[in-house]
Amino acid sequence: MYIHLKVTSDAKKELFKKVDDTHYIVAVKEPAERNQANKRVLGLVKEHLGASSVRLISGHHSGSKIVDILGVDD
Repeated sequence: MYIHLKVTSDAKKELFKKVDDTHYIVAVKEPAERNQANKRVLGLVKEHLGASSVRLISGHHSGSKIVDILGVDD
């Protein structure tokens, strides 16, 4: 299943907010350098959605990302 993320890096507080079934707003404290923010975003998605596998499809250098999640606990 694909989900769309609007990501903010270098945030003061972490945030994982559901907008609708496939859209989320995410804020991470990590900077957008050396893939740090992307790794944390994928970790938060996995943690909050209970996914067994998470893969970044598009938006590697953008604040708007598409993520593929597998094995979601319903």
